[in-house]
Amino acid sequence: QVQLVESGGDLVQPGGSLRLSCTISGSTLRYHAVEWFRQAPGKEREGVTCISSSGGITNHADSVKGRFTISRDVDKGTVYLQMNALKPEDTAVYYCAAEPLTCPPIGDVDEFRYWGQGTQVTVSS
Repeated sequence: QVQLVESGGDLVQPGGSLRLSCTISGSTLRYHAVEWFRQAPGKEREGVTCISSSGGITNHADSVKGRFTISRDVDKGTVYLQMNALKPEDTAVYYCAAEPLTCPPIGDVDEFRYWGQGTQVTVSS
């Protein structure tokens, strides 16, 4: 049984940074692409960025390009989301999801079978 656990969410001031972690168990990152999604209150779930099973392909939503970076440590089974220059509009519950070997078009929730429980990120002064 593949399970994902996110951590690292917090309250941060605008302009600040935060790093989220997503740890997989029951499988290895060598077999899964992992995408970060986020969902703000009253809004649909939005794809943020994705890293493929080979680690060589990432997709970023336009809203986070140049600010958010995805990376991974295969031995630790962990995917990271480094978020810099945070804005109030980045406030959301952040989820990681895993399933296919390659990254689908960003935000395609139907492509992902496994989901974490989410971690809250709040950007506010």
